[in-house]
Amino acid sequence: MGALDGRVAIITGAGRGLGREHALLFASEGAKVVVNDLGGDIDGTGEDRAPAQLVVDEILEMGGEAVANVDSVADWEGAQRLVNTAIETFGDLHVLVNNAGILRDRVLVNMTEAEWDAVITVHLKGHFAPSRFAAAYWREQSKAGKEVKASIVHTSSTSGLFANPGQSNYGAAKSGIATFSQILAKELVRYGVRSNAIAPAARTRLTLQTPGLGDAVKAPEDASVFDAWDPANVSPFVAYLSTEDCPFTGETFIVQGGAVTRVQSWTPAEKIDRGDRWTVGELADAAQQLGGSGPPQFGVA
Repeated sequence: MGALDGRVAIITGAGRGLGREHALLFASEGAKVVVNDLGGDIDGTGEDRAPAQLVVDEILEMGGEAVANVDSVADWEGAQRLVNTAIETFGDLHVLVNNAGILRDRVLVNMTEAEWDAVITVHLKGHFAPSRFAAAYWREQSKAGKEVKASIVHTSSTSGLFANPGQSNYGAAKSGIATFSQILAKELVRYGVRSNAIAPAARTRLTLQTPGLGDAVKAPEDASVFDAWDPANVSPFVAYLSTEDCPFTGETFIVQGGAVTRVQSWTPAEKIDRGDRWTVGELADAAQQLGGSGPPQFGVA
């Protein structure tokens, strides 16, 4: 018996990297998988059906069930087709793993409008559009009297949670994804849908291109040493969040190697209150009580 027996899952960006590992593990745990990947480069340009189909072929060879989908998750009609692919092929949908993403790193003063728009679109709209159509399907099921035990797993980033210079577009999108996930958890609980986000730290095409990370994420030369950056390390927790009876919802987790860390959301800290309107001069003195030393520097995308 696999942990995901009978579950139908869509995994976006599943042709390579983290998504590929998710798809292979999900299939090995008994899930029927829709492998979605546009097949573009890390900057989002280009299209290639091969990556998605190759993963499907691997799953079929291991005795699993899978189908390829090459729609763009940021395309409204494409997202609808993606959800329909799962329902029409396998008769249902239980899990959506939003994983697709691109990079166009640039410091703010050099970033173009196109670089900003492309990253925000693929990440934020690419999470919103599939989630919207999946949620509509689950709402209709719930209204029809069916017990729904569905799960959405979103992919945020430490760049979004803790800030990383040179990634204002990517970090803003990833921070938005974490908040998006929390909002969905509150909205969709009535329909039996859970929503969580992960911030994975793994060796992928994207992290290999992140400034300062290229050498750090390389596999150890000694095969006996645990490879903490292997993307396959992240997939078991994604699968756990996708199981029928997982209790978590509205949470965000950093996942790297064998470590899983729950991330606390925005939390009120120091406060000053004079019970009346402040003057600028008064604030110049009293605001020192607010402290603050800036965000920690994690440097992991």
